[in-house]
Formats: sequence, structure tokens, C-alpha cells
Amino acid sequence: MTSATRPTGLTPALVAKHMPRRSTLVRKREDDDIPQPSSPSKRSKVSFDSDVEVRIVEEWEKSPAVIQDSVRRAIQKHAGGDSASYERVKSIYAPTKGDEENATPTTIKNYTAALLSNVSLLDKKCADLVHAVLDSDWLGRSTDYVQLFTQFLVNLVSAQGLFLPNVLRMLADNLTSGKSSSSCDLDVGGLIKSIAPSWYSHTNESLSILRSQIYARAHKTLQYLLQIIPSACRLFLSILTKVFPHQSDSRRAHLVYVHNLLKITGYAPILQTDILALITERLVKIDLQVQEDLEDLAEDAEEGVVQHDSRAPSDVERILDDSEDSDDESDTDEEMDQELLRTREITKNVEKMDYMLDMLFTYHDHQFASPSASIRASSLDILLSQFRTIILPTHRSRHTQFLLFHFVQQSPAHVDVFVGLCAQTSFDKKRPAMVRQAAAAYLASFVARGLHVSADIVREVWDYLSTELKRIYRESEPGCRGPDPQRYSTYYSLVQALLYIFCFRWRDLESGPEEDNDEDELPSIYGEERQWRLGVKETFHLNLFSKLNPLKVCSPAIVTEFARIAHHLHVVYVYHLLETNKRIRLSRYLGPTSYTQVNRETALTARKDEEHQHLDEYFPFDPYHLPRSKRWIEGDYREWKGIPGLDDEKAMDSASDEGDVEEDSDIEEGTATEDSTV
Repeated sequence: MTSATRPTGLTPALVAKHMPRRSTLVRKREDDDIPQPSSPSKRSKVSFDSDVEVRIVEEWEKSPAVIQDSVRRAIQKHAGGDSASYERVKSIYAPTKGDEENATPTTIKNYTAALLSNVSLLDKKCADLVHAVLDSDWLGRSTDYVQLFTQFLVNLVSAQGLFLPNVLRMLADNLTSGKSSSSCDLDVGGLIKSIAPSWYSHTNESLSILRSQIYARAHKTLQYLLQIIPSACRLFLSILTKVFPHQSDSRRAHLVYVHNLLKITGYAPILQTDILALITERLVKIDLQVQEDLEDLAEDAEEGVVQHDSRAPSDVERILDDSEDSDDESDTDEEMDQELLRTREITKNVEKMDYMLDMLFTYHDHQFASPSASIRASSLDILLSQFRTIILPTHRSRHTQFLLFHFVQQSPAHVDVFVGLCAQTSFDKKRPAMVRQAAAAYLASFVARGLHVSADIVREVWDYLSTELKRIYRESEPGCRGPDPQRYSTYYSLVQALLYIFCFRWRDLESGPEEDNDEDELPSIYGEERQWRLGVKETFHLNLFSKLNPLKVCSPAIVTEFARIAHHLHVVYVYHLLETNKRIRLSRYLGPTSYTQVNRETALTARKDEEHQHLDEYFPFDPYHLPRSKRWIEGDYREWKGIPGLDDEKAMDSASDEGDVEEDSDIEEGTATEDSTV
């Protein structure tokens, strides 16, 4: 067989058929200039021009499309275990160290836009990258970048809900004062208006950002986020609670945060009630701490602490401009007296409470001045709710309750509601005894001290209390062995409320021309008697001289003042009962266990235990002395008025005693002079 032999080379026809055509853009060369291949089967070598510069393209030179693609591939490789490119992306948002250069604003913007385009890929494995982006300084950059970042946040939490707590926490942190934000100013209206904190300065953008703009941007982003995801409100409230400054933090930290919390209520009304309750709760804690600290100070030192800050409202900027370091500078002086250091610390807490209260007064004042009846009604409901759940159950709150004292007196209808709430709580057997006693104290103190509480309200409350006391008396008197503070605590708290109201508002309990006088109101040996409303004297005689013996249990200070006024006004004479009560031991009526214990005590400890059994003389609307916020109370507060013919004599006796002291002093000085002359 013969086999065909394959040609070893290409035929001229095939070579000509596959020869590429010359480009018409290339200059025509001579045939001799074209190098001939040594062999038809070998390709010609490619030569590079040595004058062309070869380098790596910088990040800022990359187009947005290229960056978007590189970010996508970096995230995908990171999911597969290759994190080199992923770490480079993360480094764009990381703070620089040493001589490292910051990424340019254009680069950061392009990468943020790339992350926005690939937000669906940012799952749990990319948590560290997301945290790096959230921790970056975005609020101090250009407006268009803030808008881009806001859109990124919204898309992120919409696509990846697991990052919602991180985003909300970041926004909440940006509503605080921050360590570096020492240049915080607050004008009279509560608007923060100082320069941005120093940690915004390394953004490589020459922007002059006011602090008010920083907070405004954070609020705008937060408002947009809560509108898109309304379910985030509950979670955000818990975060706001955690971020709230600690009780020991500076005044500036509290004021900045409270200011921003109040601003949130404007665009997230669903959070208004809870945010105001949060502020009130923290304020009550500061109030209690201040009271505990003041009790340990001397009386003159206490007065100086409470009235320390006498600055006008326009001086707030200078107060808030103090840095946290300077605020605590005096505490580091080891040579300073410890008592003085403690006094200064208490003074700071008093000022903190004073300014926070003033901010709340301003906020609620705007609410109650609203033309909308629903807003005014809602504001009253919020205050009453805070009173029931926060203020009333808190023992010995001193200043926070004056928010109600002021705004309740804005309307007679509001007065009726508050008085009814206190009275109802006082008689509610389902409430703890301490809460009922506190409600009676609030009722008495409000009626006694409220300047806009009408005489009709005073008489209605008097009749209400008298009726309830008569009911308790009829139930308890038959089986009563004597005064028992534990068994009849509600009864005694109501009697003490009645005594306190009488001391302040006895003029409103006198009978007018239209009143029918009781037959026992006849002229006495002292001359013409004052005429009292029907039932006033009867209520006193029925309760004060009963076996329940409330004057033995009520606060001695209030009992003494009542006895003095009642005797002078010829209402009831109780001095002989007070003398008898001095020989009565409450321990005889406290039960067998308490009685046995008291018998084993000494006379001194027994006397202390006797004092412990007395009702607390706490009345929540005692004089208000906080220097800045007291301006809200001045037109609503009833000061103590002297009793005609009684306090005048007391004042004359006091002046006479002072005159005698001065005369004795002059005599002593004269005698000393004569002796020296001799």
C-alpha cells in the first residue's frame, strides 16, 4: 500500500489566505523594513517602549465602577477565606496611625457608594467591616457624603437587620457630649451652638461644622431611619436608656444628652412618654442623692450649697463651655480639705439638677402653651403618669414634683384632677401604706402651698378628709386600745394632712355671710370669736380627743404649730392633751414583740424609738430654693403668712430680746472700758 505524504510546510496559498491585513492607520513602510520570520512556524517577539511609565493605579484614580467591582470581589473572596483585599477595604475607614495618610474624601465616598451597591453581601461574616464603617467620622464631612452615608445606613438595616442595634447605638452615641466635645454651648432656648468636637478634624475636609449642625445631622438621619423602620423605636428606647449619662457624670454631659432626648420627642412622638419618663426617673435619683448628701452637711453649709449658683440664664454658655477635665480639676487636689471637696461635689449635683429641671420646665411650658387641646391634655396625662409611677412611690423626693405643682395650676380643671388623684390614692386600700401616706402629704402640701388653689377647693378637700376620717373613726374606735402607728397609719396621715392645711388655709375655713354657724360658735371669755364653717370644730374634737390619739403620732413640729394657732384662733385647745401625751409610751400599743423589746432598752434608746414612731414631717412642696429654676415657681407659691395678733407678739418679743442682748453688750463694753481706764 502506498501512503500519502503530508507536506511539512504551509503552501503559499494558505499563507496568503491567513495573512492579517495591515491597518490603514499605520504609516506605510518599505518591504525591506518588515522583518522576515526565520521560520513560518514561529511568532515574532513583542517589544515594549522603554519610555512608557509603568505603575500601579492609586485608589483615588480608580473609577467608581472599578471600586464597586473590587469591593464585590473582596467580599466574595473573604467569604471563601481570602481576606487580603477585604482588609484593604476595611483599612479605608480605619483611623490612621503615625505618619500614615488618610484616605481622600473622594476615595471614602467611592468606597461607601460601592458598599451601598453591595449591601446585600454584608452578612454576619462582614461584621468587622460594618463596624469599621459605623465607627468612621461621617457626621463632620460634606453634606453630600452625609446623605450618602444615611442612605447606606437605611439600606444596611433594611437588608441586614442584624446590624440595626449597632446602627442605633452609633446614632445614640453621637447625641452625647463625648470626651472631646468640651466646647459645648447652650443658649437660653436650649440650643447647642458651639464648634464641632476635635475628633472631626482629621477628615481631610476643610469644613467649619458647628456643633448644632453635628447634632442636627444625627437627628435627621435618625428621623429618616425611624420613619423607614418604625419597629426600631422600641429597640432605640432601650439603647437611649443605656447611653444615658451616669449619675456621677458631669453637668454638661447630662444637659447635652437631655437636650437631644427632648428633641427626639419632636419627630418620634411615639417615644415622647417613655423619654420624658426616663429623664424624670434619672432626675429623681439625682434629687434623692442630693438630699442624702445635704442631710450630712451643717445647716449653714447646706444653704450655701443650694443657693450657690446665682448666675443669670444668659451665663449658661460659659457654664457648659467648661471641659470635663476642668470640671473635676479641684477633686484631684490632695491638699484640699475633704469636707470642702465633698461640698463642691454636692454643689455640682445641685447645679446639674437645677439646670435639668429648668430644661424640663421650658419643654413642658411649650407643650402647655400649644393651641392644640389634645397636646395640652396629653402633656397633663404625661405629668400625672410620671407622678403615679415615679415621683409618688419615691420617698422624700424634693424638687422634681414641682413640675406638677407649676403646670397643674395652669387651669382649675387641672387642679381638680390632681387633687382628686391624690385623694383617691390616699384612700385606696390596695396601695401600700407608704404610698397612701405620701399621697396624703402631697394633697395637703399642694392645697396649702398652691397660690392658685381656690378657697372652694380647700373646703372640698377639707370636707372630703373629714368624711373619710369620720368613717375610719367609727370603724376603729370600738376596738382601739390606744395610739398605734402601724395599725392606723392611714388615719394618722390624713389627720396630719388636715392639721397642715389648717395652719396655712384657716382663713378659707371661716364661715362667710352665707354660711350657717354651728350653735357651739358663741362668743367666749376671750371676746368675739371667729366664725367657722360647719363641721370644722366638730372634726377636731371628734378625732383629736379619741382613743386613737393622733396628736401623739403626728409630727411634733406640726402638732406644736397647730396647737399654737388653734388656741389663738379659739378653734380647739389641746395643750392639756399634749402634756398628757408626754406620759404615754407608744410601745404599749405596738404589740407584744415590740413591747418586750422596748422594755429591755434603756431610757435613751426608748426615747429614740418613740421618735421613730412619729409620722414623718415631710411635705413635698416645701420652699423651693434652686437658683435657676425657681423662677418658674415664684408666681405659684404661697409663702407662710403670720397669724394676726400671734406672730406680731412673737416678733415683738424677739425684737425685745435682741434689744436686751444689745443693751447687755453695751453695758459689758462700757464696763470693760472703765476697767481698762482704771
